[in-house]
Amino acid sequence: MLPFETFKTIIKNAPLISIDLIVSNQVGQVLLGKRTNRPAQGYWFVPGGRILKDESMSVAFKRLTLNELGVEFDFENAKLIGPFEHFYKDNVSVEDFSTHYIALGYRLVVDENLLKLPSEQHDEYKWMSEAQLLNDSNVHKHSRWYFDSSAT
Repeated sequence: MLPFETFKTIIKNAPLISIDLIVSNQVGQVLLGKRTNRPAQGYWFVPGGRILKDESMSVAFKRLTLNELGVEFDFENAKLIGPFEHFYKDNVSVEDFSTHYIALGYRLVVDENLLKLPSEQHDEYKWMSEAQLLNDSNVHKHSRWYFDSSAT
């Protein structure tokens, strides 16, 4: 595990690469979690997380789906919707510097009854239609971008 002080130096000086999971159920609703940590704290956001050093995208996808959804999914079950840049004025620490992500958005259709949603990164979850999330100011703009390309 990377020491937190080292991780802060990386955040301050380099972009992070992440996978965002655009998770839909069988009726087309999208899973959102209310973020407990910075950046985007307090907003509804799609699940996801960073790719670690020396971790393949396939292995990262399995780890992130297990950590964020409570069930491991294979990379081959998802569809890339594209790369996105996320800029935040804050970061996971209390120090004053920004965070820059290169987020790879992957769409994944799941049976919502199989999920075992954890509480580490999100303290609440809800399913929303695309129209609902696009019109809800409590859904972070970076999550809305996955559904409205004109917002980028």
